[in-house]
Amino acid sequence: MQRFVPPDPRRSGREPDYRFTLANERTFLAWVRTGLALAAGGLGVISLLDDLAGSEVLGVLLLALSFATAATAYQRWANNEAAMRLGEPLPPSRLPQYMAAGTALVALVAAALFVIDQV
Repeated sequence: MQRFVPPDPRRSGREPDYRFTLANERTFLAWVRTGLALAAGGLGVISLLDDLAGSEVLGVLLLALSFATAATAYQRWANNEAAMRLGEPLPPSRLPQYMAAGTALVALVAAALFVIDQV
């Protein structure tokens, strides 16, 4: 389990400047907020667009993107916090890449479903 959920990084290293800690926390909360918005969108698509063929597919894609965003937000926060405490460079993250690709995929699926629905 520890492989997926990093340990609390606040128990190692030195306390960084509080401004960096707060900025890291704000970024974490922004990712969680994004995950919640995606979940609301996915549930909304499934429940409100029930007359659109394939709405379940679009809703599930949004829910999957929501899960991936929320599931990786804590790991990103913990890795950044640990790096700041140990005086190391911040680790790279693929989350923005995945979000961009996932959003593009959702947009393509939505466009295809709307075109198919109009035919």
